[in-house]
Amino acid sequence: MARADAKTAVLADGLRYKSKVSGSPFAATTSFGAATMSCFMCGKHRARSLMGTRKVLGKSQAVCAPSCKALDEILANAAIAAAADKLVADKAMADKALADKETADKS
Repeated sequence: MARADAKTAVLADGLRYKSKVSGSPFAATTSFGAATMSCFMCGKHRARSLMGTRKVLGKSQAVCAPSCKALDEILANAAIAAAADKLVADKAMADKALADKETADKS
């Protein structure tokens, strides 16, 4: 299956991707601990606090800790819990707004 032709060209100054947004999607942060790194095993960018080191081919490499699969599960469960908490908070706020409206209607 052929890939679609890219709509880029080398410009006179040697640059390409004129329409592409400049910069990295992994913005630089002011603190070293908040920076991201890519895992040597799975390639996903993670906060440095979620990484550990493991010797791979005789060299220490940054990898997901405790493992790539376990970290994915932990982050997925945390996202589900955060979404559930938001739904509960939204429902409480809607219930309060409805009660306030009913009180105002009775007055």
